[in-house]
Amino acid sequence: MRPIKLEIQGLQSFNEKQTIDFETLTEHGLFGIFGETGSGKSTILDALTLALYGNVVRIKDTKEDKLIHLLNINSDRIMVAYEFFIGEERYYVKRIFPKMKNKNELGQSKASFMVNGEIKADKVGDVNNCIGEIIGLSMDDFTRSVVLPQGKFSEFLKLTG
Repeated sequence: MRPIKLEIQGLQSFNEKQTIDFETLTEHGLFGIFGETGSGKSTILDALTLALYGNVVRIKDTKEDKLIHLLNINSDRIMVAYEFFIGEERYYVKRIFPKMKNKNELGQSKASFMVNGEIKADKVGDVNNCIGEIIGLSMDDFTRSVVLPQGKFSEFLKLTG
């Protein structure tokens, strides 16, 4: 998977829409994500996982399992969009999690998935199936091998098989 672009809005410290252009960042090779505590480094990885799988490790591992805790207090929705290559194919996935009016919870999420500019899925379940087929990893496997969230390195070292 080669990242192209990640868009984030309303997620944690990202109130306004922010775009990370990976093609520009990687044109000279590797890049790093650096910043002060609380500046949004982990949120970038959360956004990537949220775009692909509709969930994040920090919430998935809690009993409440509610994305509302990731909503920026000044936002009325979480939006993530991720564009990437696998081989020669160009993929784009977008998810929106709107806040319900007068409630402290998110409403029904929306998702869309495109391959080479052609819409392949526009329902959450169908998008999840498409992502599973092209990536070939569950969210747990993806976060263990690709993202490796903060605080999970010890668990990674203890994996078997």
